[in-house]
Amino acid sequence: LLGASVNVNMDSVTEIFLKLLFLLSAHHRHMAVAENKYNCDDQLVSALPQSSFSSSSELSSSHSPGFARLNRREGAGGWSPLVSNKYQWLQIDLGERTEITAVATQGGYGSSDWVTSYLLMFSDSGRNWKQYRQEESIWAFPGNTNADSVVYYKLQHSIKARFLRFVPLDWNPNGRIGMRIEVYGCIYRSEVVGFDGKSCLIYTLNKKIINALKDVISLKFKTMQSDGILLHREGQNGDHITLELTKGKLSLLINLGDTKTHPSNAQINITLGSLLDDQHWHSVLIEHFNNQVNFTVDKHTHHFHAKGEFSYLDLDYELSFGGIPVPGKSGTLSHRNFHGCFENIYYNGLNIIDLARR
Repeated sequence: LLGASVNVNMDSVTEIFLKLLFLLSAHHRHMAVAENKYNCDDQLVSALPQSSFSSSSELSSSHSPGFARLNRREGAGGWSPLVSNKYQWLQIDLGERTEITAVATQGGYGSSDWVTSYLLMFSDSGRNWKQYRQEESIWAFPGNTNADSVVYYKLQHSIKARFLRFVPLDWNPNGRIGMRIEVYGCIYRSEVVGFDGKSCLIYTLNKKIINALKDVISLKFKTMQSDGILLHREGQNGDHITLELTKGKLSLLINLGDTKTHPSNAQINITLGSLLDDQHWHSVLIEHFNNQVNFTVDKHTHHFHAKGEFSYLDLDYELSFGGIPVPGKSGTLSHRNFHGCFENIYYNGLNIIDLARR
């Protein structure tokens, strides 16, 4: 258990006073990042050791996955499995969590062996896999029409993962599955903190900015638990905002507190997502401007306007991530603290995890 109280004085322009309290079991990964995100197109596979390559099977030692590098001719000139069917895969371990922006494929050098379409799967652990999706469906990548031409594919949205799997769907009917591949991207910057289900992170802000009409909160999370508090902010008069995982779905609950004063819109409850307890990263963005709220989970956004006095919610100076700091406060659905990981928590542009770590 790591306990710390940190006071941070910001410059006179922002006039922000922060107090961060850690009551959590934490682990952090702080990775380097390419200075220019637009140049996130480094070749990632060519320099990997043989041990970074694996596969479902291999036709022979000269067809092993370590020979699957783009434009290389060693061994038999690429990877081929023992049997060509849709149960085969070629796997790459990039060594650390990486942002992947593009992929490229070839067939086996000088052969009649190439793949005409394939799936791409990714994972942080190498055990729990997710399929790359595009246009709301599992995406079949266009492959090759001969052995040596390179087919390059720029991803519509980047992948953040350590492990990649290429899963052949179709191949040259007059040959076998044969692949050489390259992956493009850059090292991914990540600030990660783990919660043990009994902890929370509290962020305290300046009274002078508490009535600001715009708030933007963003974070990523992953968990195997179907229930838990991700975010809570409470006011003196019963007003509160709560973001909670309930049965694998995310609920954003906004309560104006006084049902007599605001009978028509005293409580707003918006639910997005499903099966979010799958141990994969999911992104959350909450934007509040005047009485308009944008709630986004994994690129699915719900826009709504709250009537009445919503833009003047009487909220406390504390923002709590991962749980409710004081038992018995209102606004919770399950009262369970979050058990899992948060990544890159930002509140109005401030990196909360980095501030806490420092």
